[in-house]
Parts: sequence; structure tokens; C-alpha cells
Amino acid sequence: MNGTEGGRGRRIVLWRHGQTAWNLERRFQGSTDIELTEAGLGQARRAARLLAALKPDAIVASDLQRAGATARELAVLTRLDVTYDAALRESYAGAWQGLTHEEILARHGEQYAAWKRGEPVRRGGGELETEVADRAAPVVLDHAGKLPDDGTLVVVSHGGTIRTTIGRLLGLDSPHWESLGGLSNCCWSVLGEGARGWRLLEHNAGTLPEPVLGDDA
Repeated sequence: MNGTEGGRGRRIVLWRHGQTAWNLERRFQGSTDIELTEAGLGQARRAARLLAALKPDAIVASDLQRAGATARELAVLTRLDVTYDAALRESYAGAWQGLTHEEILARHGEQYAAWKRGEPVRRGGGELETEVADRAAPVVLDHAGKLPDDGTLVVVSHGGTIRTTIGRLLGLDSPHWESLGGLSNCCWSVLGEGARGWRLLEHNAGTLPEPVLGDDA
């Protein structure tokens, strides 16, 4: 699943949603449906102006409201419809959801350490990262497959889901997905299609470096 036929010059832009209150509080959002802050909406508007210059051919987004609100800012500028898909939601993390980083360490420290070591962990009793990739990556590839030659797809999703999807499309083994690093709010990564599959062209692009707040959130 790490490429497509032929190398038609297509691009996939994976765009993380704007800031939420839970990002600021370092609470693990997971699949909890949290809205953007006013600052997050402003981030989406600024980023949308940059992404519109890429002249995208299609936009697909997670159906959670923080991703949907982000996607709509680009849709307004490009006059494209947004396709929403629940398969692009953030990782479901069960008992971790709603907890701050400090609370996760205090209550689930061993589980957190195992996850950071790259072990397959059901955080809070939720999804494995490979299961997130299993649901999200095929959706991204399906929409990319409908692009014209040299076309661009914008995928509006969440930090953890984007990282696992990139890892899967690049053909990386899952323990190495963490090495991709996080995305700041409303930043994006770009995959380009070559003769041997997808390549990472940009990562965490879009602004001057900012802290990564609640990457899997």
C-alpha cells in the first residue's frame, strides 16, 4: 500500500486541524468531538490561503467538527465540496480521552512508556495505531486514485491519524512511525507520487516552528 501505479505526479496534502481548547490544556482528544477556538479558526483561515494556491482538485476530511471547520475554510476559497469520512477520525483512545498529559503519565505510565517505545499498545483500551492506518490509509488512497495526473488532494485530519497514514503510505514499519514527529495545529505534510510510490516532500510545513500541542488529539 505504499504507492500507486505508474507515477502520475499526484500530491497528497495531509493537513492537521486548527487549535482547540483541549490542545491548549494538553488533553488527549482522540475521537472526542471538540470544536476549534477562535484562534484555531484564524489558523485555518491563514493556512487555507496558502493551500488554495496549490489549486487542489479535491478535499476530504474527518467528520469531527474541528477538522470539518478547518476544511470549510479551504472549501470557501477553492469552491470545492468537502467529502467527510469517519475513517479519518483521530485514534480512539478509550480511558485516555479527556485526560491531560500529566494525568495519563500518572494513571497509565507503563502503557504510555510502552507506546513511546514503539510497542503495539491499545492506549486506554482503544485502537492500535496499525488499526488507525488500516481504516484511514485506504480512504486517502481511494481519493488519490480519482485525481487527474499531477492533481492534488487535501486531507484534513488529526495529528495521530496523519502520522500513521504517512507511515503506511511510505511503507515504514509501524514501530518507526513515531520518528516522523508531530504536526503543529493547522500545519501539513505533503506526499508526492514517484515511479516507486509515495515520497515525503514536506513535513509540518506552513508556519514558523511552533510547539506541537496534543499531537494525537
